[in-house]
Order: sequence, then C-alpha cells, then structure tokens
Amino acid sequence: MAITLTQQAADHISRYLQKRGAGLGLRLGVKLTGCSGMAYKLEYVDAPNPDDQVFEQRGVKVFVDPKSLPFIDGTELDYGREGLNEGFKFTNPNEKASCGCGESFTV
Repeated sequence: MAITLTQQAADHISRYLQKRGAGLGLRLGVKLTGCSGMAYKLEYVDAPNPDDQVFEQRGVKVFVDPKSLPFIDGTELDYGREGLNEGFKFTNPNEKASCGCGESFTV
C-alpha cells in the first residue's frame, strides 16, 4: 500500500508548511459526497492520529486514515497549474468514474 508524491506536490506542501510555521505533513482521505459518491479531502496535520498510516516521500509525510486507504491506495498526488486554475491533482488507479465537474469519484 502506498501514496506517492510528485516533486511538484512535495515542493508545494513543504513551502506551505514553512509559510504556515507549523505542521508535520498533509492528511489525505476521502469523504462521502457529490454526485459520484466520494471526494478527496486534504488538510495539514499538526498531530497525527494513532491509527494513521504514514507515507514519507521527498521529505514530506502524508497521513492517511485506515478507512480511506483502500479507496486511495496507489494514488499519486501532483500539484500544478492549468490556465488560471492551480491545485492538487489525483491519479488514483482505483477510480472507476468521476463526475463531470471533477469534484467526486467512484471506485
């Protein structure tokens, strides 16, 4: 089981944590929502949960709760800009379909 980061994602997370002045890494999970069923959720971590799985890559820690892991196992997290939009992009091998607006997915 693994979550991977591109160099661009790792750089963005590191810069943000430095700017923030605190934090151990990024929490990646899923929540039930949207027209396809699930959406990714991201938050910065100041204190890990005892049952978190921790993946460290490129000097950045990604924390994942055990309930979310089966849905996002193998996901690559990237960060980039397309036109005027900037943000994280998820490449999830478990994703079977996503909604037209790109806000949710199904496995």
